[in-house]
Amino acid sequence: MRMTEAPPRPNRPVYLDNQATTRCDPRVLAVMLPYFSEEYGNPASAEHVMGHIAEKAVEDARSHIAALLGADPREIVLTSGATESNNIAIKGAARHAKATGDARRRIITVATEHKCVLESVADLADEGFEPIVLPVGADGLLDPVMLRDALTVPTLLVSVMAVNNEIGVIQDIQGLARIVKDAGALFHTDLAQATGKIPLDLTGWKVDLASVSGHKLYGPKGVGALFVRRRPRVRIAPLFSGGGQERGLRSGTLAPPLIVGLGEACRLAALEMADEAARIAALRTDLLTRLRTGMPALAVNGSAEARIAGNLNLTFPGATAADLMKRVPDLCVSTGSACSSADVEPSYVLRALGLTDEAAARTLRLGIGRFTSAADIEYAAAALIAAHEGASAPAATSPHS
Repeated sequence: MRMTEAPPRPNRPVYLDNQATTRCDPRVLAVMLPYFSEEYGNPASAEHVMGHIAEKAVEDARSHIAALLGADPREIVLTSGATESNNIAIKGAARHAKATGDARRRIITVATEHKCVLESVADLADEGFEPIVLPVGADGLLDPVMLRDALTVPTLLVSVMAVNNEIGVIQDIQGLARIVKDAGALFHTDLAQATGKIPLDLTGWKVDLASVSGHKLYGPKGVGALFVRRRPRVRIAPLFSGGGQERGLRSGTLAPPLIVGLGEACRLAALEMADEAARIAALRTDLLTRLRTGMPALAVNGSAEARIAGNLNLTFPGATAADLMKRVPDLCVSTGSACSSADVEPSYVLRALGLTDEAAARTLRLGIGRFTSAADIEYAAAALIAAHEGASAPAATSPHS
């Protein structure tokens, strides 16, 4: 069989890992720069003009974040990212309820959640709470009937992520939130992979708490937000003490450059999200078509319909992910969640879908984004096909052996 010729190496790495992080949009960087230099005031310094300028910039950014989420600006608490937001939401809600005499101890989440959610829920077991982790189907979706059954025991909080960070599957947050609210529990969702990718309406969906990360939507790293519903008001306990910033829920001096960047990223997403999703979906279709031409047995993990435009989680038929990545060093892809990349264990998300450890070891996550070009897709497909053929080919045998 004639081997596919590897394509020429690109001038710079081809980046297809946009679920791990995204490039900060140059337009975002441009609005951030003045707040690192000329406009360096502390937004809490209400006594002078520099403080007022910084405060206004923060509040404008808060409004852009709220608009993208379908929320009120007063419901946006600024944080360092989704990991912090998830911890504040889950632990803060549980501890406030316990401190005010609420007898409910059950907290429900899903097996495919981000580690920071799973660990936050698990940590609360030491404080007398009952963690319940529900499975998903082979498509990565939570069964609403299973959620209803779990809610027959009085439940304090349910946490379900909107878009999975490994397989890109979109949960029915509106429908799941309705079930949870009918049972009288709080509903939290991790929006790190959803914000700026799919339309959101937290007010209409009756979500109580939601977490956002800046670097997943072409904003800077180190900044995020937590949505906390005002009507009816959701009460949570802060995780640490300080100067009382952000309504006392997240003390500490705010970082105007990062917050301005997050606000601008949200503003741009609100304007461009629909067109961008269509372009990215077309690139994803092209990539999958090219790959399947060279590898007909290639398998896509997770729902084909309920997934964001930019995600492909693929199990290759005859080569390990590690071998493929070694053979194509100029292609930036991943074997799963970047937050677990130091762990040699197979992806727990893929295990939850029913994949064997052997199949999980043959799986790559490809994330297409705003700055992915058609040429990037062409290179990635050709390079992966050539690498797969090389890795799958039987080793040459010496005639003297």
